[in-house]
Amino acid sequence: MSEQYKYRAFISYSHADEKWAAWLHKALETYKVPKHLVGKTTDCGPVPARITPIFRDREELATSTELGDVLTEALTQSACLIVICSPNAAKSRWTNEEILTFKRLGRQGRIFCLIIDGEPGASESAATADQECFPAGLMYQMGADGALTDIPSEPIAADARTGKDNKQNAKLKLIAGIIGVGFDDLKQREQQRRHRRMVAITVAATIGMAITTGLAATAWFARIEAEEQRNRAEAEAETAKQTTQFMVDLFNVSDPSESLGNTITAREILDKGAERIETQLIDQPAIQATLMDTMGTVYTSLGLYEPAAALVSKSLQKRSRLYGENNAAVASSLNHLGEVQTLKADYKDAERNLRKALSVRRNLYGDIHLDVAETLTDLADVLDITGDYETVETLILESLAIRRSILGDTHADVAENMEDLGWNFFQQVEYEKAMAELSASVTMRRTLHGEIHPALAQAIANYATVLFEQGDYDEAERLYRESLEMQRTLLGNTHPEIALALNNLASTLELRGDLDEAEEIYREALAMMRGLLDESHPDIAAVLTNLAYVLYAQGETQSAIDHLRQALEMQRETLGEDHPAVAGSASGLGFWLIHEREYEEAEQLLDLALDIRIRALGEADPRVASTLTVMSNLLLETGRFEEARQVAAKAKDIMAAILPADHWRVAAAATVEGAALTELGEFADAESLLLSSVEPLAEAPIPGIGDQNLKRLDDLYAAWNKPEKAQQFRQK
Repeated sequence: MSEQYKYRAFISYSHADEKWAAWLHKALETYKVPKHLVGKTTDCGPVPARITPIFRDREELATSTELGDVLTEALTQSACLIVICSPNAAKSRWTNEEILTFKRLGRQGRIFCLIIDGEPGASESAATADQECFPAGLMYQMGADGALTDIPSEPIAADARTGKDNKQNAKLKLIAGIIGVGFDDLKQREQQRRHRRMVAITVAATIGMAITTGLAATAWFARIEAEEQRNRAEAEAETAKQTTQFMVDLFNVSDPSESLGNTITAREILDKGAERIETQLIDQPAIQATLMDTMGTVYTSLGLYEPAAALVSKSLQKRSRLYGENNAAVASSLNHLGEVQTLKADYKDAERNLRKALSVRRNLYGDIHLDVAETLTDLADVLDITGDYETVETLILESLAIRRSILGDTHADVAENMEDLGWNFFQQVEYEKAMAELSASVTMRRTLHGEIHPALAQAIANYATVLFEQGDYDEAERLYRESLEMQRTLLGNTHPEIALALNNLASTLELRGDLDEAEEIYREALAMMRGLLDESHPDIAAVLTNLAYVLYAQGETQSAIDHLRQALEMQRETLGEDHPAVAGSASGLGFWLIHEREYEEAEQLLDLALDIRIRALGEADPRVASTLTVMSNLLLETGRFEEARQVAAKAKDIMAAILPADHWRVAAAATVEGAALTELGEFADAESLLLSSVEPLAEAPIPGIGDQNLKRLDDLYAAWNKPEKAQQFRQK
């Protein structure tokens, strides 16, 4: 330490952390620096034999409105600043002022931190902000003008929290920084000291009784091991006892009149427990955290995502403080939190927490473990929603391989991966592979679960969706109804999964022309979702989109456009500008705006949809072809006939490579190509395309598209000078 400084260090802390400050002050001033280091010249000056004096007095702050001359002078005369970091310190005005004052002295590089509680960087998320341990003055660099910048700082920290450096190592890290030597120099010296003490004890004992010492040591170690095992068993028994008692108490009605003759619901029991869990078992945080995590997963299964996320998040915070980050219980809470965040549509947070859980579980268990497979599956669910289908396939296949190697070929978890893989194939437009995996998953689940089970209901619905896309509406409707009834039996009449099942059923009714019932069911699903989910949730946007199409088919054009605009904005806000769902809504809205002759906005929307879909799905995807078909209609309406022909032909070829030749989607592109050829004077080719489209488009679910094709045949024959044929189609 240079002669200009009076104090080796200034300890800055919140009065709530007084005990830690007292411990640190004593630990530093009583520490004997190893003799071989004393006098060594470092960047901090010659190494002293003792680290003294240390300044920590802050009593005058209780009545002061300013930092105070005494403390300012002490900071000026201190070689280093040590900040005891905790949520208390992060909220302390005076701790922050001391940091800023020391930084303004030009000594940012001589600030050391001791973390005793909380979490660095927790303030980046509103959900964990109260756990931030760094005061604001630590987190950002000081500018030349003496004000904090927005450039992040990287404080030098020792971590005394459980599972981190521990008190002894944290102390040595601080000392190493203060005197300017390496941590290993002090650590090795400390180990040598302990070793010398042990040698001295051993020599003395050997002189006294050589043989009996060996026997006594063996007995002593055996006794210690037995005590540790007994302590673990007692702790586990106490945990089980307390947990069981807590859950039993939830179902006790101390006053028979309390229920007033009414049925007490599971939600009421859970809410009662959630209130009590905050106040009971405070002195047993491990049990408290376990109950929070367990009850959070129950809330999740009931579709109550907000209270579920709150409880699991609290459990995660408690477990992290108790065990550190590299712990199985912490990984479990991370995984549960990621699951509920996925359901809440908090996709970025969900992905981040699931990746953390995966890292911890791989570190603890290696790559072949069922917990690793679970997290791989949950992470795949998030990435599937965000459209990263290739990565999803890789994750599912790894999870499936792990589960088959441990569980065999027939197990519920294996069926889950098969179902996920089938859905992934469906997203990648590999319909045959999708149907094979989904059908096999349904069969396995019926064998494993019988005729009613939530996982079976979901598997049936996913299989029905592929059949629906393939045009098998009768079988799709039958399976959707089976899935819905099963879920109602299991979940009651109000649940997010029930709302999704209603949406699926309504989609089949819509395509079969039962528009009134489809509208009624869509509105029921929409009302249910709005009562259960955030208003901007993408599932609400999906139902709004479907309802918009029904309204359009019923002739309520402006209402349909308004609904679809609302859905599009919700999807942009929640999913981002580049999501395939945004492209779907933009494409549909563009199609309607063509008929409203709002060509400029329609073209902007279609360009956006094409760009998103090509980048996300590739050029050979049928969803790309659908947008190309709509774009060809726009080009036709605006007189760009050759370009319309080329775009329609491309859309038709993509569809024909995936769907049957007589599918209405193929015909929808063919009719535009035929109309463009009519305008170009290529009548024979136009006739072939338009005639082949008559029957498929007569059954198409898009209102008016069949009549539009007949009108195009009328126009063709009129231009071709064949009035008899023109009259024939005009009458139709």
